[in-house]
Amino acid sequence: MTSTFLSAAQKYALESTAAALATHGKGITACDESAGTIGKRFEAVGVENTEENRRIYRQMLFTAPSSEKYLCGAILDPETLLQKSDDGKLFPQLLKNRGIVPGVKPHLKVYTLPGTGGDTVMQGLDSLAVRCQEYYNAGARFAKWRSPIEIDTSAGRPTDLAVKMNMADLARYALICQSEGLMPIVEPDVVLAGSHTLEEAVAVNTKVLAELFKQMIDHGVYMPGATLKSNIINPGEDCPISYTVEEIGKANISVLEQTFPVAMKTANYLSGGQSLEDAAARLSAINKANSKGPWNLSFSWSAALQLPLLGLCRGMGALQLDRMSKMYIEELKIASSASKGKWTGGAKGDGDHKGGKKRKLETISI
Repeated sequence: MTSTFLSAAQKYALESTAAALATHGKGITACDESAGTIGKRFEAVGVENTEENRRIYRQMLFTAPSSEKYLCGAILDPETLLQKSDDGKLFPQLLKNRGIVPGVKPHLKVYTLPGTGGDTVMQGLDSLAVRCQEYYNAGARFAKWRSPIEIDTSAGRPTDLAVKMNMADLARYALICQSEGLMPIVEPDVVLAGSHTLEEAVAVNTKVLAELFKQMIDHGVYMPGATLKSNIINPGEDCPISYTVEEIGKANISVLEQTFPVAMKTANYLSGGQSLEDAAARLSAINKANSKGPWNLSFSWSAALQLPLLGLCRGMGALQLDRMSKMYIEELKIASSASKGKWTGGAKGDGDHKGGKKRKLETISI
C-alpha cells in the first residue's frame, strides 16, 4: 500500500512535526504517566497524589527556565492535555509558545495473550480515531503508542505471534493517527527484564524492528511523517556477562543500519529503567558509533529525569518545585549533550553492563 489517503497538505504537516522532533541537540520529555503511575512515584516520596499536585508538577516540567533550549517535544497524559497553567493557559498552548511540540499518549492498558506464556498486546485501537480527533482539537500534534516486549529465551519469548500482533497494532495506530492529523511515534519497547545476552537482544530487536517497518509500509503509513521511540538495546539486567558502553553503542547502530528506514527522521530512545547516568552514557556512545545513518538519535525520557527530581521531595511532605526545576535543567543539559555524542561528564564505567562473568572480547559478534 501507499499513503494515497493523505493530501499534500496533510503530508507536509506530518513531516513538519517529525522534523521539529528531530531537532539536533534537543529531545522529548515524557510526562505521560497515568494518574496511577505518577501517584506511585509521589507516594514513594511522601507526596499526596492529587490532581492539583499532578498539575503543578507537570507545570514545573513545562515552565522550567530555558528548558526550550533542550526540548523539542513533550508527551502528555490525556488528563494533562486538558489542564491549565496558573495563568490560565492550556498546557498545549503553553508548550507551543515555548517552541515545544505537545503530544499525547493514546493507548490504554496491556492485555496478556492467552497461550503465549506471558506475552502482551496494548489495548485501545477500537476507539482511537475518535480520541485522536479530540486530542488534535485540544492542541496535540503527535501521539506515542508503546508496545512492550519481553525476552525470555528459555521460554521461547517473545513468540512470533506476539511480535507480529504488536507490530501490526503499532502500524494500525500510526495509520489512524495520520488520518486524524497526529504525527505518530511508534514505540516497540523491548524491556530490560531478563538474563539475555547482548547478542540475543540484538537478534530480538532486529526481528522486532524489521517486522514493525514492514507492517507500517504494508499498512500504507506515510513513513516521513512518523518517528521512532525505541529502547536502547541492552543485555538483560540479570545477564551475567559484562559489556562496555562502547559495545552497547555499536550494537544499537548495527541494528539501526539493518532495519531503520532513512525516510524516518529521528529515533528518540526511552530510558526504560536505566539511570540518567547510564542512559546518557549509552546514548552518547550510540551517537559516537553512528558513522553512516542520517538520523537524529536523541532522548525521550521519563523516569531517568523524573525519579531524581522526586527524590528531592523525600521526607519533605510536598513537591519541592524550585529545587526540582533547577535540577531538571541540569539533567536536560546532560541529555542534550548525550544526543550530540558529546557527554563526557559521567563517572568511569557509566553505561557499562556489569555482569558477574568475564569473557574474551573477541567472543562478541554484533
